[in-house]
Amino acid sequence: MTQSDTPTQTDVPGEMTGKPLIESDRVEGTAVYNPEGNHLGSIKRVMIEKISGKVAYAVMSFGGFLGMGGDEHTIPWGKLTYDTGLGGYRTDISEEQLRGAPTFYRDQDYAWSDRDRERELHDYWRAPHYWGV
Repeated sequence: MTQSDTPTQTDVPGEMTGKPLIESDRVEGTAVYNPEGNHLGSIKRVMIEKISGKVAYAVMSFGGFLGMGGDEHTIPWGKLTYDTGLGGYRTDISEEQLRGAPTFYRDQDYAWSDRDRERELHDYWRAPHYWGV
């Protein structure tokens, strides 16, 4: 592939924009917007399944002021779509859903080996499981 064959940016959802890969530190801090395009929060970190290499979750910071006093929510990665027009991720998640989200996965030392708890998380967000059926 030559430089001229490199995909260009587009506003079509699901289409390749720019480079085919993005560095994790470029994802961290990226804004997340609700369906109306209003700022909802930002990506704090991504969680990657060790064996498959699939991105499983985004931990999103929400609320607070200047990065202080906010809350964190673990969102299934499939709930986010990059929107080139906004320069951030768009989601169908509402502020009300964030406020009512389950809290068991917010602890720093949460054991992510419990699939039943992960199913609860995915069911709440109405997102397909990253590990398949």
